[in-house]
Amino acid sequence: MTVPVITVSPLNGVKQAARLMLDRSISGLPVIDDDGSLVGIVTEGDLLRRVELGIGTLATADDPTSPEERARAYVRSHGWKVSDVMSSPAVTVAPDDTLAEVAATLHRRRIKRVPVTRDGRIVGIVSRADLLRAVAIAKPEPVAAGDGALRRAIVTRLRDDAGVDPSNLAIEVEGGEVRIRGCVGSSVELEAVRTVAEAIPGVSGVTIDLSVPTD
Repeated sequence: MTVPVITVSPLNGVKQAARLMLDRSISGLPVIDDDGSLVGIVTEGDLLRRVELGIGTLATADDPTSPEERARAYVRSHGWKVSDVMSSPAVTVAPDDTLAEVAATLHRRRIKRVPVTRDGRIVGIVSRADLLRAVAIAKPEPVAAGDGALRRAIVTRLRDDAGVDPSNLAIEVEGGEVRIRGCVGSSVELEAVRTVAEAIPGVSGVTIDLSVPTD
């Protein structure tokens, strides 16, 4: 995660928040109240329907229809305070959450960053860029020892991770070279088999000879 975290107050101006995002080259700011508690987050997306852009006055198919929704949309497009436009409550993760859990949260909620909190107080923030850095510097997995270990690793990943039934496949490994023959249910499964075999540490080459049903 990134620390320290650049934050704004609910009473800060929208233009001030936009300028801060531009100056710091960031796309979102956690919003912290006077007690130091996280009360929301303001992002580039929150500022896309602003009257300054001329968009807040244009009708679209996604425009709210109920009186309450229209009133809220007006506040978001015309209000001058961060509290008028921020998303609240903010989606958060915990310091001990795994990278996989954080990545799943970003994907599921369709967000680009997520504050890390402990007891309601922000201790850091994780962005997609942080996850990309983790991928880039990740250490390679240990190399499986021997052809038998390579074959077992392929079978296990096909069954448990890729959802492909290995019982329909003839998987041979000799000198680190993998050959897989048989049939799969679709071209997507074929690609999954190839990806699994190529991703196993210690595999030196992969030959795929699989048939796929045609329409």
